[in-house]
Amino acid sequence: MPSEMIPYIDALTGTKVTQLTNHKCHSHHLYFTNPGWHDRNRRLLFGSDRGGRTNLFSIELATGYITQITDADMPDETLFLFASVNPCREEAYFFRGRKLIAVNLITRKERLLYEAPDNFDVNMTNVSADGRYVCTGIYERAGGFKADLLRGYVGFREYFEQHPLSRIVRVPVDGGAAETLHEERNWIGHVNTSPTQPHLMTFCHEGPWDLVQQRIWGLDMNTGKVWKIRPQDDGMVCGHEYWFADGLRIGFHGRSRAVSGRQATYGAIEFDNTDHVEAPFPYDSQHFFSHDLSLIVGDGSRGHSWDRQGRRDLVMLWQFENGQFVGPRVLCEHRGSAHVQQTHIHPRFSPDMKHVLFTSDMTGYGQLYLAELKPFAELPTIEQVWRK
Repeated sequence: MPSEMIPYIDALTGTKVTQLTNHKCHSHHLYFTNPGWHDRNRRLLFGSDRGGRTNLFSIELATGYITQITDADMPDETLFLFASVNPCREEAYFFRGRKLIAVNLITRKERLLYEAPDNFDVNMTNVSADGRYVCTGIYERAGGFKADLLRGYVGFREYFEQHPLSRIVRVPVDGGAAETLHEERNWIGHVNTSPTQPHLMTFCHEGPWDLVQQRIWGLDMNTGKVWKIRPQDDGMVCGHEYWFADGLRIGFHGRSRAVSGRQATYGAIEFDNTDHVEAPFPYDSQHFFSHDLSLIVGDGSRGHSWDRQGRRDLVMLWQFENGQFVGPRVLCEHRGSAHVQQTHIHPRFSPDMKHVLFTSDMTGYGQLYLAELKPFAELPTIEQVWRK
């Protein structure tokens, strides 16, 4: 497919931004914990509802040329959010219904790897650092109430209170029996493998953050050992955890459970709970991403008191200096609604730290965007943007 790229200059900050897709349907990149770059980072995977069917596509970033990877309608148009790329071969993995599919990104040939039991729902896929396994979480299907967790979190609390039987499953990419690594009667989500340590992963206890007693957990796939990461015994609420590029440290954000302590915080911690850093975070955000602690990107906030003081539809950056976070500086507008999961902004840095990738429905449809990173000090502060 020919290029749909539209370059422009952000009116607020002067940042160079390229709209990568321009189709009358929703397109989105993978979930922010799952890098979609492949072909030595020259191409990027995305899901798109083109032609009234949801399929996986790949865009060549130098030219904008788009290749369709799959050609079979997805029963749930949100499932490509949870796709993952093998770090060691040109292959990606996704659920089509309850079936876990491997697709060769060169030949586009598909293979069936695993099928979840018919009374279970499926979630995030992630690949072990050695490329040998696809890891995922599955959980019992909700019953007795309406649930639409990817379009407004309908039934979110009810699902949490049901304590569904949940399993973490590891599937060999070269074929073979799936292995249940861990199961419990708590709603498990966000299975994330370390990008450098083949035996390590995190998972979370899903649900309303104020009600979940411990969000982030570690799992050693070699031994089956499970442990708390960033224990929440001090009354903190934490989540949206992700691995740093070193595959040893985990970033997260949160706040105190106390009504009087709503100050947002951002933190990072080693998988074994050493080297813990946590500090107040000015202005907060919904989702964050970084490759390390030095520079953090966020997507703005919803429902926080500072929304009444100024704009929130901004891609923002923070620096960590002398034990505290400085910023935010504004990279560009995103003007996204984040109304459904497909149009969540989910900003993340490119592997070479030259761009920020995000999704926005500023045109009325979800599209992919790449914003060029500028030196932190050259970007306007959020107060300067508010005055415009």
